[in-house]
Amino acid sequence: MGKRERGTGGLFKIKGSNNYYAQIYRDGRPCRITTKTDVKQEAQAFLRNLLTDADAGKAFVGDMQKITYGDLRAALIQNYTERGNKSLLVHADGTEFINGLAPLDEFYGYKSEEEPGVSLTKINTDSAREFATKRLAEGVTNSTVNNSLKLIRRMLHIAHEDGKIQVIAKIRFYKANGARKGFLPQDKFAELIGHLPLHLRPLITFLYWCGVRLGEAQQIDWKQVDLDQALVRLEDEQTKSGEARTVPLPDVLVAMLKQVDPKTGPVFDSTNLRKAWCKACDAVGLGKLEPIDKQNNRRYTGLIVHDLRRSAIRNLMKAGTSENVAMRISGHKTRAVFDRYHIVDTVDVVAAMRRVQDAAKGLTSSAREVSVSSVRKVPTASRRKWLSA
Repeated sequence: MGKRERGTGGLFKIKGSNNYYAQIYRDGRPCRITTKTDVKQEAQAFLRNLLTDADAGKAFVGDMQKITYGDLRAALIQNYTERGNKSLLVHADGTEFINGLAPLDEFYGYKSEEEPGVSLTKINTDSAREFATKRLAEGVTNSTVNNSLKLIRRMLHIAHEDGKIQVIAKIRFYKANGARKGFLPQDKFAELIGHLPLHLRPLITFLYWCGVRLGEAQQIDWKQVDLDQALVRLEDEQTKSGEARTVPLPDVLVAMLKQVDPKTGPVFDSTNLRKAWCKACDAVGLGKLEPIDKQNNRRYTGLIVHDLRRSAIRNLMKAGTSENVAMRISGHKTRAVFDRYHIVDTVDVVAAMRRVQDAAKGLTSSAREVSVSSVRKVPTASRRKWLSA
């Protein structure tokens, strides 16, 4: 790097402020930033560091202030697209989304490209901690908070890779919750369906009987449905595993879907799903809505939509479906993950023990018969000697 020309940097004050401002030139244009000090020596040190960073090609704080949350968000979605990440989903209206992103949008003030939210300088360790505290107060789990925090961390790493920031803020995670054990018996499912709006019943029925992920179900188009054969074809770009699969439909769902008209666009309507789900679960005792403030905001705890996936797998296994077939329907690629979803309750355990006891009784009876039979085959003299021993 050659010697810096005169006039490429300096200090000045502006009317109404006691602090010094530093000015440097980047690409021929002046860039100004407050030094946040009225001590000239401290301001000069700030300017020297600024010029050193500029010579090294490092990001300028003034540039960082121009970068918004919306810019980081767009870069994240673009990165997911480039990598073919199956966590990038598409709403019925065609907009792309990632689970865990919506709470971040709200917290950092993102509404659209025209309203992109806060600047990059405000996306840091403190704001991430504040976001996590807010979400936990709303009643979500540690794992749910961590899913959003991972997105913040990924945004910052992408910004660093693109040369927009030099230091990546530390994002701290919470201890993950243990695997959920929630599932829904068929009698309670019938009760729950009765408390849901009509437009949500096909979706919830599909999730409960087929074990498909919610994000996958929301992408299904009527062109993928064959009601005559009672089948749905999920394409590889729609599934988390990246593999296409065919899912059989139960008769009750086929009957529901035959009544839908017109049969164009997305098959399942998920409008106001979360709100309606919480209200219905509260009504049938599967969850609880509790007020948390005077503005009538309420916190929900209890059965979640994803528990329907666990319920479907459990029902398939109890019906005698082989593990390979059940995994094919649900879309699980690994046995380890599938095992977490194959829930065994107290009734299953008791039934298993009874089967073991019945088998043991059968073995004992068979052993006695074999023993008596063996004794009878021994010569009389030897048998008397053996029995008297």
